[in-house]
Amino acid sequence: MTTIADFTSQYGLVEKIDAFGYLDYLKKNPDAPRKHGKVVLVTADTPLKASRGEGKTTTTIALIDALNKRGIDAAAVLRQPSMGITAAGSKGGASGGGKASLTHPELIDWGLCGEMGAIEAAQNLLVSFAEKAVDEGRLDTILVPRVSEVPSRSLRSIAVDYGKGDVKEKVVLTPTCELMQIVVLSRSMDEIGQRVAKMIAGTKDGKAVTFGEFVDLWRITGILADAVKPAKTETVNGSPVYVHGGPFANVSIGIPTLVSVEMACALHDVVIVEAGYGTDAGAQKWLDIACREFDAQWPSAAIVVTRASTWRDDPELSWRYPFHVNRLEGLDIPTFPLINLWDGEDDQIPALKETAEKLEFRDPIIGNLYRDGGEALAPQLDAFVDVIVNGSAPARPHSHKGMSVIENVKWVAEHAYGVPADRVKFKDGFLASRDEAVKLCESAGFSLADLALVAVKSPATMTDNDRAPEDERTVTLKKVEVHAGAGLVHVNLTTSLTTPMPKIV
Repeated sequence: MTTIADFTSQYGLVEKIDAFGYLDYLKKNPDAPRKHGKVVLVTADTPLKASRGEGKTTTTIALIDALNKRGIDAAAVLRQPSMGITAAGSKGGASGGGKASLTHPELIDWGLCGEMGAIEAAQNLLVSFAEKAVDEGRLDTILVPRVSEVPSRSLRSIAVDYGKGDVKEKVVLTPTCELMQIVVLSRSMDEIGQRVAKMIAGTKDGKAVTFGEFVDLWRITGILADAVKPAKTETVNGSPVYVHGGPFANVSIGIPTLVSVEMACALHDVVIVEAGYGTDAGAQKWLDIACREFDAQWPSAAIVVTRASTWRDDPELSWRYPFHVNRLEGLDIPTFPLINLWDGEDDQIPALKETAEKLEFRDPIIGNLYRDGGEALAPQLDAFVDVIVNGSAPARPHSHKGMSVIENVKWVAEHAYGVPADRVKFKDGFLASRDEAVKLCESAGFSLADLALVAVKSPATMTDNDRAPEDERTVTLKKVEVHAGAGLVHVNLTTSLTTPMPKIV
């Protein structure tokens, strides 16, 4: 009998799984043994600083350990981090810590699961083809950036002399690039090839030119043979964890690959999906991009992680955590606040529970997960397990395709950031950027309104100024960028860099 083992191979100290092949096998063999796991979304409060995590990965690992300890078959799907920022210490890692850790954290934190390097090589090869196309007169601008795992300020904006005038280029971090998004959103190698063909290489006489017009796509898809396979590792307590896809939900989509989540749901009863940064970033993109536009599973429940200090110690920003919890509850997603304690904070538990009761939250889940791991959570999960086991099937949200990009951003601003449409502002140059994007899409044969919205924002703020009074908070739209192959349109909302620099640690 064919099993997942037939699609699994060793990749160093971890395993790689041909998820495309396995899911295709299940599609062709509907009577084959499989599960229909429920998705639980782990997200977080908006961090006080962009460089500081709230503990989503530590929580995710402790949660699946706790569920398995209670006899529930649970697994986690994590994003592959960016080596330049994550492993250099500029933000939370991707492998948990202490008793809530993976067996080989170095393989995750340092980007050694394979896809980052392969995607970097493949997109850079595409740019090389675009540069050759300039030489041959097929292009006079290049719109796809080179990518790197290690950021460099000097490469954010560059110009290349082709002997016929400088051509502008730039470099962005690998997880923010369009090819990463294509891998995250695709469900087959054929789909990846089709999406790469739709990537806009640049323009000729003001009209879009796609890579499908001049590149043999096997040159690109061949590089991605291992990159499209999720890595399988496990927690120190033996719970299964799949790692696949890029981070950075502030400047990209910040979610694991859809195929890795679908594969995990076919293998396990509960699948914990971690989305990047806060609820306003990764959770918003899982709900409004993965689910709304790409048919991913709507969560059966959500966990919103915060630190005790984030929740309590900055009164001007204390509105954000209740906003996140209430927003998800308003979407009929049973949402549980989880407070990730640090050493010396155990005596705060009674006060934290009292505050949660005043806010009319569900009973909060509280623990020092670094110190105690899943053992801290297992006794607290009765209500959570009841929701997962007995909850009704979640509703499917309607698509926003056909909605203008401005109306779409205003909808996100109101629902995800709490800013009404009349306080969404345009920076000088935004409308011109939007108009250029409309013309670019029309010249490529499709509408800008057909693309799913990616809000490019600061990871540490939801609005232009989160400390402003509620009736004065605004969101400013700054520029538009088309990722036609991925089926996405980026709209910059706040100051945010696609090549952030690591801090010195």
